[in-house]
Amino acid sequence: MEAVAKLNNYPTSPRKMRLLADMIRGMEVEKALAQLEHNPKHPAVPLRKLVVSAISNWKQKNEGGDESTLIVKTIFVDGARTIKRMRPAPQGRGYRVRKRSNHVTVIVDTK
Repeated sequence: MEAVAKLNNYPTSPRKMRLLADMIRGMEVEKALAQLEHNPKHPAVPLRKLVVSAISNWKQKNEGGDESTLIVKTIFVDGARTIKRMRPAPQGRGYRVRKRSNHVTVIVDTK
């Protein structure tokens, strides 16, 4: 029985978050948490909290189940809203700055 956890509108670019998502995809949950805890990238903290939330959701569904066999079955990162800002540029121009955000979905399941 799989469990899902979602993180919506996290303000970092999807490309940066996908680097971490690709790293933990298919891993055992304990190894994934250890990898994220010692990773220096700033999106590692909310991603670790999201995996912990998915484990908690799985425990709610499967009372008495063994969580040592859990793996990160599926994880994907989608682009979310983009906030557009203007930055001053030379000769009266303005450069567009796109502040991106993303949605992350984690699905955990037993092996």
